Parts: sequence; C-alpha cells; structure tokens
Amino acid sequence: MTANYSPSTPRPRARDLGIPFDGEPGTWNAITDVPGLEVGYTTLIEDGEEVIRTGVTAILPRGKSAPGSACAAGVAVLNGNGELTGRSWIDEAGQFQMPVAITNSHAVGPVHQGIDRWMARNDPSTAAQWMLPVVGETWDGYLNSINAEALTPQHAMEAFDAAGTGPLQEGNVGGGTGMNCYGFKGGTGTASRVVRAADAQWTVGVLLQANFGQRAELRVAGHNLGKDSQAPNPMETTDWLSEDVNGPAHAVPGGGSVIVVVATDAPMLPDQCRALARRVPLGLARTGTTGSHFSGDIFLAFSTANQGRLNSRMEQGIVREQLEHLTWSSMDDFYTAVVEATEEAVLNALVAAEDMVGRKEHTSYALPHEEIRAAFATS
Repeated sequence: MTANYSPSTPRPRARDLGIPFDGEPGTWNAITDVPGLEVGYTTLIEDGEEVIRTGVTAILPRGKSAPGSACAAGVAVLNGNGELTGRSWIDEAGQFQMPVAITNSHAVGPVHQGIDRWMARNDPSTAAQWMLPVVGETWDGYLNSINAEALTPQHAMEAFDAAGTGPLQEGNVGGGTGMNCYGFKGGTGTASRVVRAADAQWTVGVLLQANFGQRAELRVAGHNLGKDSQAPNPMETTDWLSEDVNGPAHAVPGGGSVIVVVATDAPMLPDQCRALARRVPLGLARTGTTGSHFSGDIFLAFSTANQGRLNSRMEQGIVREQLEHLTWSSMDDFYTAVVEATEEAVLNALVAAEDMVGRKEHTSYALPHEEIRAAFATS
C-alpha cells in the first residue's frame, strides 16, 4: 500500500500540452483552491495472489478543523447506474455535514464505515448524534480484483488523515487508481475557476473520478483524438469479460461512471448548489460523451460559505438563522465556471494517467501525449 503514490516521472497537465481552455484558474487549478477545503488519497497497488489497483479519495469541505460543519448542497444525475450515499438527506434538507469520499463500486461499505470511525475519533460530538457519510463510486474491475475486499475502513481513515490543501496529484491515484476513461487510462482529475465581481471574488473547484466514455467519443477542444488515436484499446476490442462471466459477454463501450464534486466558497442556497450540479454534464459533453446506460454519472455541488448555519442538531425549541446567498441573477458566471472546470478536470485526469497493467494482465493505455501535442502544434 502507498498512501501517497508518486508517478514514475513528473506528469504534465492538460494545459502543459498546448490544450487551450477558457476562464481563469485558481492558484493550483484544483478543488483545493476553495479556501479551507482539503483532499487526501489512499492508493493501493499490490501484486500478489490478488492484483489490486484501487484506492480512496477523501474530501473535507472545511478541512480537519470542522469536519461536521454543514454545507448547503445539491445533487444532480445524468444517468443513475451508480451510487452516492447520503443523497436522500441532501435532497431532503439541502445540506450535508459529513466528509465526502470516492472509491470503487464494491468498497462503498468499508469506506462508509471508515468515515464513521474517523468522525468518532476526530469529531465525537457529531458522531454521538447521527452520521450520513457521502460516498460515491465507479467500477474498476477491469484492472482491479474488485471482489478481493482489499479496501478496509482503515484505508478510508488514512485517506482523511492524509488530507491537505495545495496542488493535487491526478491520474492513477486515490479512488481513480484503477479507472479508465474514453478507452484510455483514466482516474482522478481536478481544476478550478475564479469568479470575480467588482468588490469580491470566489472560487469554483471541481474534482472528479473519470471512468466513463467510449474511445470514439473523445474530443479535445474540437479535435477527435479518440477516434484518431493509435493507442491500443483492449477494453473495447477484446472479449475479456467472457472469461470473467464464464460465457459469451462483451463489455459495452462507454460504461463505467463518473463522480463529480463541485465546491465553491460563494454563498449559495441549496437549490443554487443543485443548479451548479446540473451544469456538470455540459462540461462532460465538451469532451465528447453522450452518456451511457451502463454509466453512473452523479454530481454533488456544495458551498462552504455560511459556516455555522444549516446544521441539523437535536435542540429544544424553535431556532431561527439567516443565510447570505447570491441572487439568482448572479449565477451565470458560476455556471460557466462549472462547465469550464469540469472539462479541464477530465482532460487533466487523462493527461496525468499512466499505462497500467492489472489483473489477468489486463492493460489500460494512457492517452499519448505526443498525439495531443501534435493536434495543437499549429492550432
């Protein structure tokens, strides 16, 4: 196990290869540009009786200092073939007051339990009442022995212990370790945008686990790099699934899922957060996807403003509170920021990813950097 996986060579980001993007990124061009927000990873890469290629991505909206402080939040879904725990409460109350994690499809249980244990240790007052952790998943069973039960609650706790601010690793890290995107190696990606007003500025940050799309769909700033790529594509061109199910079967291109987390420090109502989440598919579509029946595309958006408000605690009597929020007519620039940052986060995940060999010698090939550079050399 390596909690802080380091790629074999320093990895460029999408901008470094000449891909043009709109908008102004934050200092790190990452979700951690949102003040106070922290991210941590646990990455498992093991070669033994079971071949393990998986992990956990941990997000603390207000950092370790306030893990149980509520955030206004909303969820949107493009295709529901996936899981995000805690969604019923977010829909009901327009908030959550738990850490967030992303992992593989069969590890939601132990990661959920790990958050419970981590909160009991780090915020016992919150843990003494009730907890609904938010855990999203995508399927990494092409590369990872997904039924090996490799991830434990302790691994989730380690990811939260490792959480911090600053620039983030991308690609084959955390929950994204064994993921694939557009028939290439995928994984974890992030980006951010700054939204300015006359007397203020705010940040919109996106972190996603990219495990979706079929090869022919991928478009990068208008260039059809997926269809034209010379990289091998065994996920879509071999019958590897037949061996797993002991019968005729073919993995459907485009299945796999994407979990997207959108964070902002701008003051927003729950319905405004939900409106941000609904813009995520527009950013995904810029990279080519049309959505797949076999993909779980689920999006969480939240605001870290109004700290100390929106909490749900067992209290006596009726309590009033006030919230600061943007007017609805102020939302357009934030919608734009979500779309731009989502597009760039997908491409950052693809650019950062490296070739990976997993179980049964299944191989996922990264999007070749030379193909990207060539596409934009004269653009």
